[in-house]
Amino acid sequence: MINRRRFLLTSLAGALAAPVGAETQQTAKVARVAYVVTTSPVSEMTGPDPRHPLTRDLLKALGALGWIEGRNLILERRSAEGRFERFGDILRELVGLPCDVIVTTGATMTEEALRITQTIPIVFTALDPIVLGFVTSLARPNRNITGVMGAGPEFEGKRLELLRQALPKARRVAVLTSANNWNSAYGEALRDAANRLGMNLLYTESGPSDYSRAFASITRQRAEAIYVAAGPYLFADRHHLIEFAATNRLPLMGQSRPFTEAGALMSYTGNQSHVWGRIASYVDRILRGAKPADLPIEQVSLFELVINLKTAKTLGLTIPPSLLARADQVIE
Repeated sequence: MINRRRFLLTSLAGALAAPVGAETQQTAKVARVAYVVTTSPVSEMTGPDPRHPLTRDLLKALGALGWIEGRNLILERRSAEGRFERFGDILRELVGLPCDVIVTTGATMTEEALRITQTIPIVFTALDPIVLGFVTSLARPNRNITGVMGAGPEFEGKRLELLRQALPKARRVAVLTSANNWNSAYGEALRDAANRLGMNLLYTESGPSDYSRAFASITRQRAEAIYVAAGPYLFADRHHLIEFAATNRLPLMGQSRPFTEAGALMSYTGNQSHVWGRIASYVDRILRGAKPADLPIEQVSLFELVINLKTAKTLGLTIPPSLLARADQVIE
């Protein structure tokens, strides 16, 4: 009798406690974070382990900070898939949900996000936000935006120097980039470095998903290597660019680690895992109550050199041991 009474009391206590626990779980805060890219297919961004490497880095970094999708996080993933005119519609949809934070990539999208909302926090990755007119101070943004800015123009010269070390005999280097980038301080820094290194740059303007003229120009001018400058559509089309380079036995200097992992000879850029770790840190701090106006904008400070030795061997190239020793990762 005593055991039966104890069982009934325990069961009653559990029954009474269950609705309270369920209600608490239902009302717990679930953060809604939007992540928008410019060009990569949205199909690559889906799932817990997406093919899109930057989405994967962001999810991993948020998870390390305690934000787990399906538990306390909804990650709204969007892509304009190369149609920049869609930026406004995508961002207005996200603002209307609404989202707690919007993560943007690139200058044009960030500018559109600032135009559409002055209240929802924006965490961005782009080049110099002061030059772009987003903020007047890196130390104190004083508006609904913060994030991580890329390296300055001088970084392009450093990338070209590394390519020259890998290919000391190469003189004619095709540059894949947009007209805006080529005519900016970044293009100027690249040309200055080429003059200093005794290299001839063959500018080949490229557009999203259409490289027929650029590829024809590279072939016609007998380029000895390809240098891929920064640009979202170039990142999205990296497999196409690398396939062309491999078919024509041309070493390709990619933007970042995903290029080299896909078969480019080498890449040198800000460490993407570190960059997206910092982006996740901003998102985390904002979700916990910080204001973006008070969070200083950071400049990427950790860089990585990745060399694909398998590609080098396929092309019959010997990478200098001194350069291999400097690499953060060697793919064999």
